[in-house]
Amino acid sequence: MANSIDKAELKALYQHRWQPNLKIPLFYGIWIGLGIIAWHAPHWAIVWLCYLAMGYMQMGIVTFMHDCTHSVLFKAKWKNWAFGVFTMIPLVISFTAFKEDHLLHHRFNRSAKDPDAFTMGKRGIGDHILFYAYAVIGVVLTAVQFVIIFPIQKLRGAKALAHWSEIALHAVVTVSIFEWASSQGIAAEVFALWFWPLIFFGFFNSIRFVAEHYGTPWNAGQLAGTRTIISNPMNSWFWNNINYHIGHHVYPAVPWYNLQKLHVLMLPEINRQNAIVDKSYCAVFFDAMINGPESLKRNIVRNGKRNAATAGPDAPSASNGTSVNDESV
Repeated sequence: MANSIDKAELKALYQHRWQPNLKIPLFYGIWIGLGIIAWHAPHWAIVWLCYLAMGYMQMGIVTFMHDCTHSVLFKAKWKNWAFGVFTMIPLVISFTAFKEDHLLHHRFNRSAKDPDAFTMGKRGIGDHILFYAYAVIGVVLTAVQFVIIFPIQKLRGAKALAHWSEIALHAVVTVSIFEWASSQGIAAEVFALWFWPLIFFGFFNSIRFVAEHYGTPWNAGQLAGTRTIISNPMNSWFWNNINYHIGHHVYPAVPWYNLQKLHVLMLPEINRQNAIVDKSYCAVFFDAMINGPESLKRNIVRNGKRNAATAGPDAPSASNGTSVNDESV
């Protein structure tokens, strides 16, 4: 990709600032506060609304952890590791496994070696089952992938030890909490307060995950193979600009609080490469649910049609790419 951003402007975007990370205790405070409200709520509707909101907040908290995988949430690497491990405790999976998978995803984005590219296949029965199962019970499949499958396949030596140590830590914390809860006669209530927000988090995570890359050109690089979703200011704020995903993939060392500025600077290159910018997570997700799992042939045809629909008579051609600044796909 031709670097169309001035080096001085890009250097400024790489700079760390501590003030934006004050959102971290704020988010944990909101999450805990919602749990307290749910615990004491007089009506079931309030309880379930709190569970839903807690899952949404967990999605925001996980986007902080996501920056830790690139060692950019904090300046010190050990702080990124410590916060990453801490954040993952309620989510079952290990930070080590997630980080290693995520870095491979960045390295091989939208290619046969991308560990996250399960939406691409031959549209067989197994592809359809996996695709729609992820949409419904993504949190379960994610746990299986990151607790068992990926670590056994990819992690060796110190990384494998770190992963299984984290899983052991999760087990100790979980057993300790539920033994205490059982002694107090509140085990069922504690389980509900953990489990149902986690299920809602999994659904939000599935929407985000599918929307970031589904339907983008296959094996076309970081920029063309990623989708930015403008979404809305509130969602962008709570999910820490993860929706500006093209910029993150091209410049993963830019902290979350500078991604919106990065998007503005990248717009000329995004338009030049005819990359995908959509407005709505839900629109992209529902489109994916209607069209089902991908195949290479369908991907080429789909992007060819999109190119023809969006390119003007004098517009440069883009290989399998698409630019949609005002269209929800």
